[in-house]
Amino acid sequence: MRKLIFLTLLAVLATSCHHHTHLEEGIWRGELSLVEKSAPFLFELKKTGTDSATVTLFNGTERVELTGATIKNDSLLIPILAYDAYIKAKIGHEGLEGRFVKNYIENDSGVPFRAVYGTAHRFEPIEKVPNHRIDGKWNVLFINDEGDTTRNVGIFQTVEAATVRGAVAASPAPASGTAASELIVTGSILTSYGDLRFLEGSYTENGVQLSAFAGLSPYLLEFTFEGADAFTGIFYTTRGKTRLIATRNDQAGLADPYSLTKLKPGKETLSFSLPNLEGKTLSINDERYRGKVVIISILGSWCPNCLDEMEFLSPWYKANRSRGVEIIGLAFERKDDFAYAQGALQRLRDRYDTGYEIVFGGKVGAEATGKALPELEKVNGYPTTIFIDKQGKIRKIHTGFNGPATGLFHEEFKQDFNKLVDELVAE
Repeated sequence: MRKLIFLTLLAVLATSCHHHTHLEEGIWRGELSLVEKSAPFLFELKKTGTDSATVTLFNGTERVELTGATIKNDSLLIPILAYDAYIKAKIGHEGLEGRFVKNYIENDSGVPFRAVYGTAHRFEPIEKVPNHRIDGKWNVLFINDEGDTTRNVGIFQTVEAATVRGAVAASPAPASGTAASELIVTGSILTSYGDLRFLEGSYTENGVQLSAFAGLSPYLLEFTFEGADAFTGIFYTTRGKTRLIATRNDQAGLADPYSLTKLKPGKETLSFSLPNLEGKTLSINDERYRGKVVIISILGSWCPNCLDEMEFLSPWYKANRSRGVEIIGLAFERKDDFAYAQGALQRLRDRYDTGYEIVFGGKVGAEATGKALPELEKVNGYPTTIFIDKQGKIRKIHTGFNGPATGLFHEEFKQDFNKLVDELVAE
């Protein structure tokens, strides 16, 4: 009898330990802590071995694959190589619990992270959506604590949940009364220096809630309708919160992106000489760039909008370099350390199969940009794209990038980009 009891206890303990460390494959709902709130997001975990896995983050139609996750005892480590960060969590009875840490921040204690298995909704569903719809374009004013405002543009649409989970196509805004659990709100907010990328959420009883996490900065936005053509809200991040006011405007737009970054008086060419990823000095005046149209992309591996631009430029360069066009990526990184920058930027080159050169300009900030690019008044945002003609003269400077999350704005950017390059090549 004693032996039977002993064996039973061993079996119970073994089962308990196994359950404690077992990591389920499939859809998980994660949360990252923000100021006063948390940002929910969905991800899929697939095991690639007994102690390895791949994690895919979902944001609207976007899929961000994080490879190289490892499972050891009761812990899961998810490296986020693109942003020099990671999530480390304990595997427990209630799911995952740990922290999201950015390596480049010295002594970073991280942001609390937790996740539960099998929950396929980002936000708690409600039975009926409100009478108002968010579909369309909006003027969105961000208001800081001092009362200063920044003008932005919101672009949103309501889609069937099934379309976002599969091959997504925009749907007409469903009529009021449709079950809220069947609908998802997607979209983005454009600023003069980039966009918030792919936001995803749902309707509340009198508004909308949206969130995003693609590996760098978690966001949460909560809107309350103030009639059919206005809403108020709060934008939450890990560092603070910002009030916002929005009004519907089908003609909503931003300042001309070619007017924001300027040359100093009397300057019309660049003259930088900087190390490429092989450690060799590369100059804008090298023979390979003479007599060609040259595009300079000022970027950082830490900048999501820069990655969106690289995803556009890499295949574009392969298709157009034979026309006498060259691209140089000029990167400013989190650290003034060539080895650190080399690793981060080489991962980007590999990820996007980038065929053009990338040079390192130093640590991101006014000091390094002023030294590498003294011809500019200042670098206002990332990315910034400089167009140089065959005579080596700067013809235009474009600040920011409207990425794929911005829909028609992204298509308009590509059309303008191609038109400008075509004109320069034809000269």
